Amino acid sequence: MRLLAPLLALPVFLYADTYPRQPGVDVQHYRFAITLSDDADSITGETTVTVRFLQDGLSEWALDLATPANGKGMTVSEVQSGTTAVAFKHASDRLRISLRPPAKAGELREYTIKYHGVPAGGLLMPKNKFGDRCFFSVNWPDLAHQWLPVIDHPYDKATSEFIVTAPSKYQVVSNGLLEEEIDLGDGRRSTHWKQSVPIPVWLDQIGVAQFASRHFGRAAGVPLQTWLFSRDREAGIVSLEEPLRQAIEFFDDHVGPYPYEKLAGVEAAGMGGGMEVASAIFFGERGITGRPAFSLVAHETAHQWFGDSVTEKDWDDVWLSEGFATYFALLAGEHHEGHDAFIAGLKSSRTRIFAAEKRLPGVAVVQDKPWKGIPNQIVYQKGGWALHMIRGQVGTEKFWAGIREYYRRFRDSNASTADFEKVMEEVSGADLRWLFQQWLYRAGSPEVEGSWRYNPQSKKVEIALAQTQPGESYRLPMEVAIAPTGTGAPAIARIEMSARQQQFEIESPAEPASVELDPHVWLLMDARLTKQ
Repeated sequence: MRLLAPLLALPVFLYADTYPRQPGVDVQHYRFAITLSDDADSITGETTVTVRFLQDGLSEWALDLATPANGKGMTVSEVQSGTTAVAFKHASDRLRISLRPPAKAGELREYTIKYHGVPAGGLLMPKNKFGDRCFFSVNWPDLAHQWLPVIDHPYDKATSEFIVTAPSKYQVVSNGLLEEEIDLGDGRRSTHWKQSVPIPVWLDQIGVAQFASRHFGRAAGVPLQTWLFSRDREAGIVSLEEPLRQAIEFFDDHVGPYPYEKLAGVEAAGMGGGMEVASAIFFGERGITGRPAFSLVAHETAHQWFGDSVTEKDWDDVWLSEGFATYFALLAGEHHEGHDAFIAGLKSSRTRIFAAEKRLPGVAVVQDKPWKGIPNQIVYQKGGWALHMIRGQVGTEKFWAGIREYYRRFRDSNASTADFEKVMEEVSGADLRWLFQQWLYRAGSPEVEGSWRYNPQSKKVEIALAQTQPGESYRLPMEVAIAPTGTGAPAIARIEMSARQQQFEIESPAEPASVELDPHVWLLMDARLTKQ
């Protein structure tokens, strides 16, 4: 999701992931038929779900679907299996479907749910900045069930398709490939999109507006498109097209093959920043400025690999999506804009992490206790910094090899932090347990204060360091730069701090002009070093 301040402040409240999984149920495919109108905000839906049962004897299964409240929500009129009506109960946002006869392991069944109502969320019907009505879904993280009957959690991935019937003045964009458009002769058009790669349902999205749709070639063999509000066409081409091409080529080359049928940049109303819809990224209309939006585009494009294709098993591991996109956007920026831009991005992220940790004491990147507020800089920026420190520990070559293997192994499926750690250890040959525990499972960051002096008798720089943060000491392998007086490059020494207080001696033929901790910006710490 979303490289943006407004969204980072959204009051999204999730608690240590207790979503009620159904181990005996695996949805294979959703077919969403949705009818939209300009006359009202109500929708009519008919969803066909293909489900495989993994256990014998199940007597019911369930989908998430918002129940009516305060004039909004969905009312289910019928559930069918084939032509047979099926008993169901719809309460507390759960649609429980009876299984008669009970399911058998390995059995495939299809169920069609007919319903209607006004969405309380998930599907927005705003006016865009030009005053034109449009429809955009914003399902993240668990709002798809406000308008679609689904298993509204990332652990269950499925292929999908949308058949959207809307007034014919609108164009419809969605996941996957455009299968068919039919003018119905009554002022409406039916548009059919099909996604052939399994994705979590928060990525099943539609955009319905008066678009200028443009195909602008291929990159890494993938068809590229933009879908822009007609009056924003020229500005949108500049903001999105070249950044999309650059980003997909970088990630395809460094991580692995792009996982979907196309890559589209879609201008969207009712949201800010970006939303990494699989194969059809939504970009908030305020970001269409007529200037290249490379950082935002790179973040959302990185999600196509991490978050969309390799999806976290539960929300506690959401850094596998957001931390990855944050760091890989910096890496793509380094490739196109230079190392100085990369370092500036790291330093900016570091400042935001320290500020967030003061606001959210006790919150780690990976949570094993109740927590709230997925959109925070600890998940995004500190998650990205954790990847940077893993790279610093194992080396750039092994880091990229590990990333490629992680993507290969978990493409189009789900992964956990433990899965990622295992892959990186296997590829690098290093024990990374301490690093993962320290940077991902522990809250807070190290604070280091110290001083240095030069001893002319021993010809050594003497450094005294102290960790001043609460709790146990961190393990801090770091570089120290000893800058000579006059010309010449600094000498780089390596030390490792693991106690609350330590002293180090580094040989130097003469008194240095300066001494700097972590000169190449590999370590997440708030450090101050002064000369005695």
